[in-house]
Amino acid sequence: MNYLRLENITKRFGSFVANDDISLSIAPGNIHAILGENGAGKSTLMNIISGLYQPDAGQIYLQEQPIKITSANEAIKLGIGMIHQHFMLLPQLTVTENIILGREKSWRLNLQQKQQEIAALSQAYGLEIDPTAKVENLPVGTQQRIEILKVLYRQAKLLILDEPTAVLTPPEVESLIAILRRLAAAGNTIIFISHKLEEVINLCDTVTVLRQGKVVATTSTKAATPQQLAALMVGREVVLQLNKTPTDPREIILSVENLQVADDRGIPAVSNVFFELRGGEILGVAGVDGNGQRELADALAGLRTIKQGKIEFTHHPSLVGYIPEDRQAMGLILQFSIAQNLILKAFKYLPFCRRFLLQQEAIALHAQAAMQEFDIRARGKNIKVSQLSGGNQQKVVLARELAREPALIIAMQPTRGLDVGATAAVHSRLLAERDRGAAILYISTELEEIMAMSDRIAVIYRGEFVAILDAQTATLEEIGLLMGGGNRRQGDAGTP
Repeated sequence: MNYLRLENITKRFGSFVANDDISLSIAPGNIHAILGENGAGKSTLMNIISGLYQPDAGQIYLQEQPIKITSANEAIKLGIGMIHQHFMLLPQLTVTENIILGREKSWRLNLQQKQQEIAALSQAYGLEIDPTAKVENLPVGTQQRIEILKVLYRQAKLLILDEPTAVLTPPEVESLIAILRRLAAAGNTIIFISHKLEEVINLCDTVTVLRQGKVVATTSTKAATPQQLAALMVGREVVLQLNKTPTDPREIILSVENLQVADDRGIPAVSNVFFELRGGEILGVAGVDGNGQRELADALAGLRTIKQGKIEFTHHPSLVGYIPEDRQAMGLILQFSIAQNLILKAFKYLPFCRRFLLQQEAIALHAQAAMQEFDIRARGKNIKVSQLSGGNQQKVVLARELAREPALIIAMQPTRGLDVGATAAVHSRLLAERDRGAAILYISTELEEIMAMSDRIAVIYRGEFVAILDAQTATLEEIGLLMGGGNRRQGDAGTP
């Protein structure tokens, strides 16, 4: 007997068919992966199962009983819980308040008791967290844990995880995988959405691949390889290995001395940072999430005041391209169109503005050219970016930030939540910018990605660069040790 069965599910948004006659079955206690490019229909399908959308056609069966999931609350009552890729937390509330929000009906809320319950729950699942902490003060990785705890607190039997490891470090990923295996062994059924193919093969029992809203394959993960799954996702062979030319360092573009930066609470987040970055090279920054990466990137981009030290550019600071950590919160204005988002940094200048009037023809031509060059897939330039998949949203950010051929590019988690095709496109574009002569600061919690993209690797721990290593000779084990506060190699920290 199947725990969940979908029969001919179809969902349209206007003339666009997001889910096209989808049928699939998921066995009880199974960890079932759903793969597909950004825009393949994965999130739409999960939103239907979790009650956020209603299908236009088809039937959902839970334990072979036909059901109609009319709302998110109805899904929760049915034991279905979804952990979204973009967090649904209220920053001003504490961890406990976020987890119990909407669940407690009593006028006499014993908050201390709830905090104890959540602390015990978090410890039981290896997701230890301070239940009294405010969410706005927590790093992204910790916020992900809150989302997982929220679903577990509501005693969901079917867990849907949308890119749950996108913001986790390797040890946290291992911990989560162990947790999911324990949950499945206990009889829970799990739908796991990820773009990390090795991770899917390592964790999941079965995988279903969607392409352009349709099911193209369902197979056992034991019978699949990453290359085969990537080809099924995009409909063609995908080169998973980066083609990176030898580095050709040029003039110094950025010089940083004794940099000290505080976080939003005024607490020191970056201290004693020294480095130089030359044109034609990529300096990767590796570290556990929440060790000052965001504050460092914001300071270099001119978005955060520095407390001490010097940041010197050999080019005008306006020639800095910044790809922020959160494309939705910082990179885009979601209610603006693609064309409007593409000129956010240049709308005051020719050819987009003449005599204080926006030149719609020039804006349209610019959008059409950018959409073609960066393969931004949408029905038209006037579509709101909120309606685009994550990969296409990131391509809009890239197109805008690289439009003026910046001398310095700060890329903060540039492939977070992207599929293999979109990730390859981002990597290829950034390597092309490096070859053009741009200096690139590449910040990511994905160690394999850092090692593949970088010429040198700076390891950040508690806001300091504890080592700067040659990417060709550095090892995963060495970087992992340094990320956790292990001893650095003599002479590696600071300016090379």
